[in-house]
Amino acid sequence: MVASQAWRCLALVLLLLGDPAGSTRMPGRTQRKEILAEALRRLQEVFDIEALPHDVLPHRKPPQFMVELFHKVADSNGITKAPELLEGNVVRSLEDRDYFDQSYFYFNLSSVGKNEQMLKAELRVFKLNKNHVSQKSLWQHFLKVDVYELLDRGSKSQRRNLISSRLLSLYTEGWEVFNVTQTVSRWLANNSSSHGFLITTTHLSKNKMELNLVRFAKSRHNMRDSRNAFLVLFTNNNRQSSSRFLPSSREFQPAPEDATSFLPHQNEVFTSIRVNRSRRIRDTSAFSPKDQILPCQLHDLFVDFHEIGWAGWIIFPRGYKAYYCKGACLFPLGESLRATNHATVQSIVHTLKLSKEVSTPCCVPDKLTSISIMYFDDNENVVLKNYKDMVAMSCGCH
Repeated sequence: MVASQAWRCLALVLLLLGDPAGSTRMPGRTQRKEILAEALRRLQEVFDIEALPHDVLPHRKPPQFMVELFHKVADSNGITKAPELLEGNVVRSLEDRDYFDQSYFYFNLSSVGKNEQMLKAELRVFKLNKNHVSQKSLWQHFLKVDVYELLDRGSKSQRRNLISSRLLSLYTEGWEVFNVTQTVSRWLANNSSSHGFLITTTHLSKNKMELNLVRFAKSRHNMRDSRNAFLVLFTNNNRQSSSRFLPSSREFQPAPEDATSFLPHQNEVFTSIRVNRSRRIRDTSAFSPKDQILPCQLHDLFVDFHEIGWAGWIIFPRGYKAYYCKGACLFPLGESLRATNHATVQSIVHTLKLSKEVSTPCCVPDKLTSISIMYFDDNENVVLKNYKDMVAMSCGCH
C-alpha cells in the first residue's frame, strides 16, 4: 500500500508541475494550489522528511566518507545495490559544532527522529601529523589517546566518563574511528542535553609526560574543513504503517471524477515527467493496429528532483528512473503477464459479462526495488536514506 500511495503521489505532483498554466482542463487556481500543496505534502511523507531544508549553501560539500558510502550502496541513478552496508536504512553524518577548542567536540542530535532505532555510532576524527617534533628528542614513538564523554556542559572542567583508549603512532596522519554506540544511545534515550566528547593525548618523553602533544583537525569560525570531525549514526527508521498515507475524512482529497478531470491529456509533453511510451517490454505483435490496445507493460518514468524543487538540498542522485505500469489485462492472460489466480478469474468473469460491476484486472508493478538518496537536512547535516519499493522492475495483472 505504501508503494501504491507513492506512485499516485509522484504522478500527481509531476503532472501538476508540468501542466501548462492555460490548460482548460485545470480547475481554478486556488483549487490547483490546494491539490499541489497536498500532493507535495504526501510526497514529503513518502520520502520521510519532516521539514524541507532551507538555505543550504551551494558550496557545502558532504564528508568524503558519506560520498564513498553512497557510491558503494547505490549506482549513479540511486538504485540500491548493497543495502547491507547501511546496517539499517538511515545514515546520518553530524558535524562537530565546537569551532574553538582543539580537544572538545559537540554534536547536535535534534535531527534524529524519535522512531529511529540506534544501531551503531562512530566518532570520526582526523589526527594531524606531528612532523615538527624531532625524533631524536623522543624515545617513545607511540602516544595514548583517550576519548571521554562529557557528562555536563559548562566550564572546561566538566565531569567526564572514559569511553575508549588506544595507542597511536606519533608521526602518522589520518582518520581515527571510535565506537561510541552506547554513549549516543544513552543520550537519545534520556534526551540528554550534553552531546560532547573530549579527546586527550598523553606522550611519555625522556624527561616528562607531555599532554596533548598532537591535535585533531577542527573547523574554525564556521569555516568548513574536509577533515573536520563528525559523528556518524547508523539507525533503522521504523516508519509507521501504510495507513498514515491514507487520507482521513478531514483531509482534502478530490473526488475520483475530479481527480482526473483536471489532469492533462496523456499526449501532452511535460518537463518534469519523462515518459517513453514506445518502450516495449515484451512482444505485442499478436495485437493488431486496429485494436490500439497494448497489453500490460513497463514504461519509462523519470522523477526529476529539480522539477519538484528539491535540487537545492538533494546531493545524490539528481533524479531516478521510477518506471510505471500501463496497459490492458484482457482475457486470456498469458504467462508473460504474471497474472494472479484471482486476476485470471476476474478477467473471465468480465469477459463473459457474468457481472456488470466487475472490471478487468489492474496493470500494476509486481516487482519493486529500492533507491538510496543522500541530502542535507535543515541543520546542514548529511543524511543517507534507503527507500523500499520505489522503482518498478516488472508489471503484472492483479
